[in-house]
Amino acid sequence: MSAQAPDGPLAGITILDLTNVLAGPFACHQLAHLGATVTKVEMPEGGDLARQLGQDEALSARGMGISFLAPNAGKRSLTLNLKTAEGRAVLLRLVRKADVLVENFRPGVMDRLGVGADVLRAANPALIYCAISGFGQSGPLADRPAYDQIVQGMSGAMAITGDAACAPQRAGWPVSDTVGGLTAAMAISAALNQRPRGCVIDVSMLDSLLATMGWAVSNWLVGGVRPVPAGNENLTSAPSAAYACADGPLNIAANKQDQWEALARHLGLATLIDDPRFVTRADRKANRSALNAALGAVLATRPAETWETELNAIGVPAGRILSVEAALDHPQVKGRDQIATYALEDGREIRAFRTGLHIDGAAPRVTAPPPELGADTDAILREAGYTPEDIADLRRSGAI
Repeated sequence: MSAQAPDGPLAGITILDLTNVLAGPFACHQLAHLGATVTKVEMPEGGDLARQLGQDEALSARGMGISFLAPNAGKRSLTLNLKTAEGRAVLLRLVRKADVLVENFRPGVMDRLGVGADVLRAANPALIYCAISGFGQSGPLADRPAYDQIVQGMSGAMAITGDAACAPQRAGWPVSDTVGGLTAAMAISAALNQRPRGCVIDVSMLDSLLATMGWAVSNWLVGGVRPVPAGNENLTSAPSAAYACADGPLNIAANKQDQWEALARHLGLATLIDDPRFVTRADRKANRSALNAALGAVLATRPAETWETELNAIGVPAGRILSVEAALDHPQVKGRDQIATYALEDGREIRAFRTGLHIDGAAPRVTAPPPELGADTDAILREAGYTPEDIADLRRSGAI
């Protein structure tokens, strides 16, 4: 059975996924859901490190860790030892019929193995070769290993996360990895549209994260204004922050003048509209502490959900601050069909998030669960023209 989305815009595209842990697997996760046939190429011993990671020890112990399950549904798994001549020969054969190869080794590793971009694109000039790394394939830090938190810190993102008392703070999820993966998926999708096809894509997690830091970066580059941590405040507007209600916090973003005035009236604070401290956006930003104290005193008297309903009804954007589990259980998320259920080989059911988008009214999907290590090795090799005897020889040599 085909594992990819059968009707996706990338149907018919073949991708070799030589990546590990998150940035690369997340890129290929997007592409698999868009219809590409993704073959995950893993070392025979252990495979992707993420197979041993995650907060379920039983799953990790059998090589299906939660960290692996999250971004690998719909892929096939081929074990291949690229340290053997036979393994490299298999990869070259597969590359000749592939559209894309994605890897996230440290720069230079693929060249040292003898299967770098030049070698693979000589075998298939139309190949799109995408390398994802912490700092890119060039520059003084190119050879340095990088993990998500390292990149968060070096990008400046941690320096502006939190408030003056607690910054620097890392984001609560591996944002550098996921942004790097999205950047790679976008670049690959664009390269597939190029004619003639064939290029080398160099994705730096550091560059990718900086590119998403928009206003913080531009305020410095253009305005010469040094970004600072602002906690839950929006430095561009007021009132726009998180406020304590009777049962929990609520985000309010009254960024427009009419939203501010509607908020003030609804809270019984209409006199603040003409208060010289709060007349304009600039006034409110300059006096945000006094403004927040006045708003907070009223908001604290009722539950966050009540305020959320009432404020949105009058055109003031507001939303409760939810836990992850509450967000996943919210009717809005459930109604968008973004959570898939798969059955693993042992019969255990797992759930995983799709890609966060709809095409023609439906969420892209894949039909197969994350693969057991090497589950598709023999089938993939047979498709590539290897005989049962050839496959047995490859297994004896340690190539698979």
